[in-house]
Amino acid sequence: MIITYFGREHFKLTVGDLVVAVNPVSKEGRGKVAKYGADITLVTTNHPDYNGVEQTEHGEKVPFVVRGGGEFEVKDIFIKGFNTVTKLLDGKKEKEYQNTSYVLTLDGIRITFLGALSVMLAPEHKEIIDETDVLFIPVGEDGFLLNAYDAHKLAVSLESKLVIPMDYNEKSLPIFLKESGAEKVEPVEKLTIKKKDIDSKLGEIILFHEM
Repeated sequence: MIITYFGREHFKLTVGDLVVAVNPVSKEGRGKVAKYGADITLVTTNHPDYNGVEQTEHGEKVPFVVRGGGEFEVKDIFIKGFNTVTKLLDGKKEKEYQNTSYVLTLDGIRITFLGALSVMLAPEHKEIIDETDVLFIPVGEDGFLLNAYDAHKLAVSLESKLVIPMDYNEKSLPIFLKESGAEKVEPVEKLTIKKKDIDSKLGEIILFHEM
């Protein structure tokens, strides 16, 4: 599996010819807009920073779009979503949104994508996640997304092999890295991983350069 990062919470996960897009930024959103074709597009939050589905339609590729909780099977990929509530800025006003976190397996690698999460997970949510190889976790500030301290605590509790912070800023990221003992981690352009390569890891932080 190849993981590519475009900023905010926008990732492209590629396994062979299969492309899964997660939280692409719309033209009205804050962040880089990237255009490519995807087979599956996951949207955690109906907010312009995360719901740019149209950006993942290209040529003959029109993605199957997953928005919200439930169980889905697309192209032999099983996806499970569970809902939480989050607060985000809508213009200059604070507004409550539904956030959906997703659990799926690609190339034998179990992925948990928390989305625009702003609260700690309930025990029933952790039961859904069960175990995870790669955790995508927001690292924000109090009131909007998990703060750096809570993000670290949650990442540790989920015992993921790899932890990928997202949606951070220049204040929140250094705190998260310090709490994680990863101040010296170097960003990568892309990440290519196989299940056998990460089985022995625990809590390794992966940072990306934005494409």
